[in-house]
Amino acid sequence: MYVEIVGLNFRYRKSHDKIIKNFSLEISSGEIISVIGESGSGKSTILRLIAGLEIPESGIIKVKNRIMVDETTFINPEKRGIGMVFQDYALFPHKTVEGNIRFGLNALSSQKQKIRVEEVLHLVNLTAYKKRYPYELSGGQQQRVALARALAAKPALLLMDEPFSNLDRELQNKIRDELKILIKQTNTTTIFVTHDREDAKALADRIIILNKGEVVKTGEAKVALA
Repeated sequence: MYVEIVGLNFRYRKSHDKIIKNFSLEISSGEIISVIGESGSGKSTILRLIAGLEIPESGIIKVKNRIMVDETTFINPEKRGIGMVFQDYALFPHKTVEGNIRFGLNALSSQKQKIRVEEVLHLVNLTAYKKRYPYELSGGQQQRVALARALAAKPALLLMDEPFSNLDRELQNKIRDELKILIKQTNTTTIFVTHDREDAKALADRIIILNKGEVVKTGEAKVALA
């Protein structure tokens, strides 16, 4: 199994109640998983735990048979090989599109960085915009830059937190379709969280419904959301 999460438990400091309760999940390579739930259900916390931005109380997270965290192991976020697209895109305002995408490719030579940046710019259809700054882009274009930056390092796993929440409905539908094509084209194993059932149905191969930190239902979209 490409991603294995077993018995994940988490609570924030000074909190008596667990935010995540015995969460387990297996994901095949190239699969797109949506974790859906209301605000406060713990879905964004799941992403933070997988990314290494929070440390679980207990449980195991493995990606490509590599242990990211268990009772004796904790791999730092920057060493996990995981890409993340945040709700607000988190682009660097002082960097161009090209500069934003190049960020995180420091392990490559300058020439290889240049080649990889051009590859992902072409992938997201933004080659003509590489010298522009984030404030010169539309919301949909900014989202594609954030996605290109996450994909540039060829992550083992892509995490997306409410990726469409800042877009209007018409653009949301268009970007959603483009995004699924891109993810499938690159065979990138992906987990995204959302409260929007239409987003989950359109994009995900499989859906996990979360309520108060616990999985209450799972399955293909037409089954899980029936």
